[in-house]
Amino acid sequence: MLRQLYERPAIQRLVSELPPGQLLRFLGVGVWNTIFGYVLFAVCTYLLSRQFPRYGYIVAGVISSVIAISFAFLGYKWLVFKTKGNYWQEWLRCMAVYGTSIVIGLILLPCFVYLLRRITHLEAQAPYVAAALLTCFNALLNFFGNKKFSFNSGSH
Repeated sequence: MLRQLYERPAIQRLVSELPPGQLLRFLGVGVWNTIFGYVLFAVCTYLLSRQFPRYGYIVAGVISSVIAISFAFLGYKWLVFKTKGNYWQEWLRCMAVYGTSIVIGLILLPCFVYLLRRITHLEAQAPYVAAALLTCFNALLNFFGNKKFSFNSGSH
């Protein structure tokens, strides 16, 4: 059985872990939340760039992430994983999963911004482009973290 698992292509292994419809619901909530979170990040970055001209995007990333995580939590709970009760416990677990993404983002975002500014000579646009690049990585990390930890009834 273990040998069969590793002989199958990675995409098939990932898809086999998803109940029917869950992937589509996840993608729907994820797309909506990504748009919401990115717009929130952009607005916060714009507003904070006046007080912190060079690094306002870092503070904006923290603020927008906490709000977007709470927003995403409800969509995932109600529409994707469809769990009952345990709001506080699942929210804390969800924050832990997303907290990991925040820490990774806080480490990688300045590196990406620096590289983009050096390689492309983008100045003001670099934080926006860097955040967009990190979105794909975070989506995968957050889905499996939420599926296996936050909303896994066996882990409570």
